[in-house]
Amino acid sequence: MYAIFKREFLSYFRSPVGYVSIAIFSFLAGFIFFTQFSNGSVDIGSEVISLRSFFVIIIPIITMGLLAEDKKRGTDILYYTTPISLFSVVLGKVLAAFALFAVMFINVIIHIIVTVASGGTFGVGAVGTVIVFFFMAFMFISMGLFASAITDNQIISAIVAFIIILLTQVLSVIADYLGTALTSVAKMIGIKASPASAIGNAVRNGIAWLDPFAKTQDFRLGIFSVSSLVFLVSVGILFVYLTYRVLEKKRWSQA
Repeated sequence: MYAIFKREFLSYFRSPVGYVSIAIFSFLAGFIFFTQFSNGSVDIGSEVISLRSFFVIIIPIITMGLLAEDKKRGTDILYYTTPISLFSVVLGKVLAAFALFAVMFINVIIHIIVTVASGGTFGVGAVGTVIVFFFMAFMFISMGLFASAITDNQIISAIVAFIIILLTQVLSVIADYLGTALTSVAKMIGIKASPASAIGNAVRNGIAWLDPFAKTQDFRLGIFSVSSLVFLVSVGILFVYLTYRVLEKKRWSQA
């Protein structure tokens, strides 16, 4: 696993991907921090929350080639013809992307140092926001890796990852829309108002339960919830497992 991790992590800096990702993240973080600093009110928690909105752009960039590029070059055959654990391959690639994310986050650490040195504070709420940031990063990186596993085209991989992450970010909107729509449909087919509303609310609450942003919003207030972090890790592990199954299926098809 370490060999896979090392190769993938270093490969980010042998191609433009790593530098472009760091440059985009640095620009966004710097712009947000500079805007806050200029207004005399720096809030690291708000900065990190704003950066989370750009997962939909950054994650597809750093994950699109993790497996798709190997499939395109044909080097993925090594995973199936050598005595190497496919799980080690998947885990090594996830950790490499996560390590790049940690390097990118150095920008925010510098902002924290500047804020504290300037007499600002880095409170419990900001700490909670940072914790959620990394747990979400793991979850979305796992989704991006899965997208990279199902195609040999990096552009398609990036588009699929973009769509998955975008849908995750707008789950609350989808929940409200579907809840309202189902309530209206239920009334149209003759169901009374109360049961119809109950159906709509059930669907709305069911979809909203999957919203990672809603589950972790209290962290900004310094209210920590282990169950919310477990949810993020569980979803991430699910996509890691799905990626493993995709590779495992191809391994047997090579036999």
